[in-house]
Amino acid sequence: MAPTTLLQMKSSLIDPQGILSGWSPEADVCSWHGVSCLPGESIVVSLNLSGFGLSGTVSPAIAGLISVESIDLSSNSLTGPIPSELGMLQNLKTLLLYSNFLTGTIPAELGLLENLKVLRIGDNRLHGEIPPDLGNCTELEMLGLAYCQLSGTIPSQIGNLKNLQQLVLDNNTLTGSIPEQLRGCVSLRILSVADNRLGGIIPSFIGSLSGLQSLNLADNQFSGVIPAEIGSLSSLTYLNLLGNSLTGAIPEELNQMSQLQVLDLSRNNISGGISISTSQLKNLKYLVLSDNLLDGTIPGGLCSGNSSLENLFLAGNNLEGGIEGLLNCISLRSVDASNNSFTGEFPSEIDRLSNLVNLMLHNNSFTGVLPPQIGSLGNLEVLSLYHNALTGVIPPEIGQLQRLTTLFLYENQMSGIIPDEITNCASLEEVDFFGNHFHGTIPERIGNLKNLAVLQLRQNDLSGPIPASLGECRQLQALALADNRLSGTLPDTFRHLTQLSIITLYNNSLEGPLPEALFELKNLTVINISRNRFSGSVVPLLGSSSLAVLVLTDNRFSGVIPTAVARSRDMVRLQLAGNQLAGAIPAELGNLTRLRMLDLSSNNFSGDIPSELSNCLQLTHLNLEGNSLTGAVPSWLGASSGSSTSRRTH
Repeated sequence: MAPTTLLQMKSSLIDPQGILSGWSPEADVCSWHGVSCLPGESIVVSLNLSGFGLSGTVSPAIAGLISVESIDLSSNSLTGPIPSELGMLQNLKTLLLYSNFLTGTIPAELGLLENLKVLRIGDNRLHGEIPPDLGNCTELEMLGLAYCQLSGTIPSQIGNLKNLQQLVLDNNTLTGSIPEQLRGCVSLRILSVADNRLGGIIPSFIGSLSGLQSLNLADNQFSGVIPAEIGSLSSLTYLNLLGNSLTGAIPEELNQMSQLQVLDLSRNNISGGISISTSQLKNLKYLVLSDNLLDGTIPGGLCSGNSSLENLFLAGNNLEGGIEGLLNCISLRSVDASNNSFTGEFPSEIDRLSNLVNLMLHNNSFTGVLPPQIGSLGNLEVLSLYHNALTGVIPPEIGQLQRLTTLFLYENQMSGIIPDEITNCASLEEVDFFGNHFHGTIPERIGNLKNLAVLQLRQNDLSGPIPASLGECRQLQALALADNRLSGTLPDTFRHLTQLSIITLYNNSLEGPLPEALFELKNLTVINISRNRFSGSVVPLLGSSSLAVLVLTDNRFSGVIPTAVARSRDMVRLQLAGNQLAGAIPAELGNLTRLRMLDLSSNNFSGDIPSELSNCLQLTHLNLEGNSLTGAVPSWLGASSGSSTSRRTH
């Protein structure tokens, strides 16, 4: 019977890898690929075709495998429904259909499988409700229905499953509350219902599921307080309640969960202070309390000498005071205390946290200086201190941070020079010092930073030339040196910056013609070099056909507007005012149909206003004054300026 059944199944499958090519009546069924038999007998007990690239459907003929105990068709591309005939396989203990493209509903007939221990049919395109009939599968130990499109409520009948160890229902659209009957699942070790629409309170009976090791209720609509009873789950290692509407304080009782490794209460409305203590939670590695309404200070008792805490996320609360309370957490690798109201000086004993990889303290009110001890954090990759009130200089010791990739000091009140030692931080990818009081020159050896993708030095008091070595930063995508006192010419080495997308140099004293080789920079999207003393042709800036913004206002450019400017069909701003450009306005500008601002004022343009500009229907600002244009003002210009636009012609 089994060979016939299997051949019927084969006929409804598409087998691109030829895995089933050996399935033929001539061969012993027990030698067929994926088929296992009882030792010494031709009785098929297992079918495993997982991950073989099969498509097609699961044939109802599967009902003929009456002796089979295990079916695994997971991780293929099967379509169509789950056959209700599976309910006839009374010996079935394991059914794995997960990670396919199966559609339809879960057949109620699966509830007839009284010996079933493992049912995993998640990661499919199933819909409808979870059949209450599954409550009849009293031997069930694992029920996995995650990543489908299941709706309705969690059936109360699941509470009949006394042997159930894992209930995984994540990423569906389930509604309602957690049924009280679930207290009957006394063997439960994993309860995971994240990313649904479940609501109501978190029931206190969960505290009676004494074997629970993992509880994930994240991204639902649970409200009310965190029940103190959860604290009695002495085997719990993972507790995730993020992204709900929970209120009230963090229950002290959570400190009783001595096995807990991960605690995530982020994105709720939890208030009060931080009542977590790792002197009790000795195994806690991840503590995530971000985006709540917590206040008060970081408690001195947060960490004891033998704390295991590696990751602490407190961002987006109302916490205040200093961060000295963290300095005993010597295992910390990542700290995010950004977006709070912390004050006080940046602690010089920060070097006690020698394992730190990520330190994010931005958007607070820290004062004082960046201490030289920062150079002792040899594992540091991310240092984000922007938008504080830090003063003083960048310590040269920063150059010891060989792994540093991100250095954000912007929007502080720091001063002094940018130390040459920073060019020893060979891993740097993003540097942002915007809005400080740094003076002196850009370090000559900046080109040592071969991985640099973003260099943002805008709005400081930097002077001197742009170092030629910057051209060696071949990964550079964004360069912002505007609002300084830089002088000299643009280095010819810029031709190597082929990844460059954004360059802003406005409000400096840069001069001279642009290197012709800039035309090789094909990825430029934003150029703003206004208010400098650049001269000569604008052609070197037009090698890219992806320009969205080209602002050259108030320089000394001469010659004509090259028609190449019209290759950038996504251009929204073209501002060439205050130069010495001449000739006719190219009709090709009419191809820039997304243009919102066109300012050609204060040049030497002559001739008529091209009628093709009437194609630029999104234009809200057109300024042509201060030229030598002739002819009548086109009728379309007056007709389409009824809105509060500024279309000035002269």
